[in-house]
Amino acid sequence: MTSLRQFYYLRAGVAFAWVALVVVLSKMGAPAAVAYTLLVLYPLWDALANIIDVRHSGGLRANPGQQFNAAVSIATAVALVIALIAAGTKGALFVFGVWALLSGVLQLAVGIQRRKLGGQVFMMISGAQSALAGVIMGIRAFGDPRSIAELAPYAAFGGFYFLLSALRLTFKKPVVDPYSRAAR
Repeated sequence: MTSLRQFYYLRAGVAFAWVALVVVLSKMGAPAAVAYTLLVLYPLWDALANIIDVRHSGGLRANPGQQFNAAVSIATAVALVIALIAAGTKGALFVFGVWALLSGVLQLAVGIQRRKLGGQVFMMISGAQSALAGVIMGIRAFGDPRSIAELAPYAAFGGFYFLLSALRLTFKKPVVDPYSRAAR
């Protein structure tokens, strides 16, 4: 990973792959354990992605929001396992919604902090949309959620915004990229 642009392409690709797996496995009638595993892997990937990002953009001290986001994502994965055991899909949807709200606010803050790097307007929009989606997911958890496939649009939009940010950075006039070796 040598550039923020490449990192955003990676994030988009993983999000799209997750969505494809969830949709295909849902249509195939995969066992709930498979769907639940994919659900828990989503915030774990987000934690890993934040750690990768932090390692290339100044370290943990320079990025407390992302450090906190990684910790919250790991805690979310644990909370999802507990919620799935205790309350099934409804509990997991509620936990995922709370996480989407919190991580959306943190993503918005990071996007604002990085706005001079370019390509961040989409990250800010994504963060705001994630926060709103989290509220909606939390409310829907009190209804009758059918499966985790209901989360596919959320992940697809996240991937879409990462792709837009990557494309913006691809076609934008170069600025100092904290991921590049020259910036270190």
